[in-house]
Amino acid sequence: MVEESNLKYWRDAGHVARRTLEAMKDELKPGKTYHEIIESAERFIHRHGGKPAFPGTVAVNDLAAHFTTNHQVEGVEGWDGEAVLQKGDCVKIDFGVHIKGHIGDNALTLEIGNSNQHTEQIKAAREARDAAIEMMHPGTPWHKVGQAAAQPSLDAGFQPIRNLCGHQLKPWELHAGVSVPSFACGKENRGFSGLVEEGGVYAVEPFNTTGESGLIENIGRSNSSNIYRVTGLTTSRKARAKNQLKPLGAQMARNLEERYATLPFAERWAFPMLKKPFPEADEASLQSKWNALVKKLISIRFLETYHVLRCADGGNIAQFEHTVHITPGGPEILTVE
Repeated sequence: MVEESNLKYWRDAGHVARRTLEAMKDELKPGKTYHEIIESAERFIHRHGGKPAFPGTVAVNDLAAHFTTNHQVEGVEGWDGEAVLQKGDCVKIDFGVHIKGHIGDNALTLEIGNSNQHTEQIKAAREARDAAIEMMHPGTPWHKVGQAAAQPSLDAGFQPIRNLCGHQLKPWELHAGVSVPSFACGKENRGFSGLVEEGGVYAVEPFNTTGESGLIENIGRSNSSNIYRVTGLTTSRKARAKNQLKPLGAQMARNLEERYATLPFAERWAFPMLKKPFPEADEASLQSKWNALVKKLISIRFLETYHVLRCADGGNIAQFEHTVHITPGGPEILTVE
């Protein structure tokens, strides 16, 4: 339940998130690199009074989500495409903003160069998002929201992605427990039981695909996204007290807690903090130290990582997303200009 006094933070975060998304549409042109778009979006967020709630992400064609560049600006591990936009690409951009932990999360799909190869799919994904939101009145069963989200894509000949869903938002929690279905899950599905709650804040983000399976899969290593998150399952202080971390490792962990709380962060945001304790170290040495630190922090369950996601059978994927607040009269879209 959102406290009335905090609604301004939610609305302001949503407003900045939407402005960021709209501003980046003008930068989606052939020859632009993913990194240029991501960095431009994150700069825009800071300039307009917010902070990134998670690293900006770009997903092209059969990629679905969870890719941001690392500090070396490398491409997607295990994927054939270059990290440069080309005419005809179907591009998903996903940006989130937080203001004092209150999150606005939104995404859109756009075709590079207006070659009209993906027009119907993009339209269906947008309509899926809007149809789901229209159903989100207090007391509506979640399976009805999923059915509403699925229908526009099915009617247009596309498959809803079944193993990606929207999510509840709470202060400092990007995925706060309740999942928002984007397919006809049915009333018996325990993963989507319950009702839309008045006062809840939800990210609604249906994906669809030209593939037959309606499923996404992980690619690359567990940290192929270059995105990390402090789990909250332990703390730097507790890990140090248990001798799980040496003093420098504990200090690094504390820095991550203080900077990002439990919101996702990019490798390229955190990597430079190694330069202060190791000013003379070269790139290879810093990379080795970073890898060792991350491995240790994951092993003690202080950090978790994310895979890049793609369509399991190579289909093209489209997505749209809004953040909504559920009022007594129905959904209030927070990610508006």
